[in-house]
Amino acid sequence: MTHAMGAFDVKVTPQTPDGKYEDSTLGRMSLDKEFHGDLDGTGKGQMLTAMTSVDGSAGYVAIERVSGTLHGRKGTFVLQHVGTMTRGAQQLTITVVPDSGTDELTGLSGKMAIIIAEGKHSYDFEYTLAVSP
Repeated sequence: MTHAMGAFDVKVTPQTPDGKYEDSTLGRMSLDKEFHGDLDGTGKGQMLTAMTSVDGSAGYVAIERVSGTLHGRKGTFVLQHVGTMTRGAQQLTITVVPDSGTDELTGLSGKMAIIIAEGKHSYDFEYTLAVSP
């Protein structure tokens, strides 16, 4: 496994309901990220959220296409996010969608952790890159 680490900036923009779901506990957001460090590039995605009546309990899923350079290799790949919060206790899994890597990132697999400290975001990306025959 190889580690990539760095900071990222994120802009989360609420999207208007599509008319089918008027429930205020469900939400849809667009994601725009700028990655810095070992991963240098952008992320664009969509997030769906579910809030509950219990403070600190919620869930979200997201799909994000990352485009850039990972330790000098250019390409794109897709991250799948699955997160839950149970009365403030967070659980988050972010994985590379299998076979989503392109160009010099073909064969990429791995998991990303997000760290939020003092209002700043960073990532720790543990990955492997299959060698082409």
